[in-house]
Amino acid sequence: MSDWTRSFAILDRLDEPSRSQLLAHCHALSAPAGTVLFREGSPCQAYLFVQEGQIRVQKVGENGREITLYRVENGQTCIVTTACLMSGTDYDAEGVAETAIQAQALPIPAFRQLLATSAAFRDFVFRAYGSRIADLLLLIEEVSFGRIDQRLAGCLLQRARGQNALSITHQELAAELGSAREVISRQLKDFERRGWIRLGRGQLQLLDASALQQLAGK
Repeated sequence: MSDWTRSFAILDRLDEPSRSQLLAHCHALSAPAGTVLFREGSPCQAYLFVQEGQIRVQKVGENGREITLYRVENGQTCIVTTACLMSGTDYDAEGVAETAIQAQALPIPAFRQLLATSAAFRDFVFRAYGSRIADLLLLIEEVSFGRIDQRLAGCLLQRARGQNALSITHQELAAELGSAREVISRQLKDFERRGWIRLGRGQLQLLDASALQQLAGK
């Protein structure tokens, strides 16, 4: 049996009995890009360890507005799932595979047993949970108090990852930043007028990354 746990840095402290139990109960899960892995109001089925790919966790309002809460990437777990499993409630957010996903799924009974009997596994779950909570608090602070132009500049730089071209729509940026599409479009037009970016259909080009960095405070 392949020991996939060794690729998860946050499982380093796991004792061997807990590791063996984890390997025995987990099963492989895969999904293509675009798959809705869970929806708001649906019951939680398992605790996921993402091995490859990226999941976007988001909230969708009654008016259709979206906000990206966080992403689950290689070597990470989802705190919305953790909260559901620990509280016994249904999902209160939506998870969508942004890329093809390879993961390991730990069924609910095994998750609860490990949580109850293994101090190392509890430590792993709570450390992962605490790290994500800190990210969510930062997001709340940014949405509540941050300037949209600064946040947009930072978002463009982050999503570009050092490249000059970026394939993304105004609606996707709005969802990322928890804003309205019209607000984002207006701000992008302002960036274009300043000569910082060039807009195209479903994509944009960064022309002056240093100006965006200065605005974002990076």
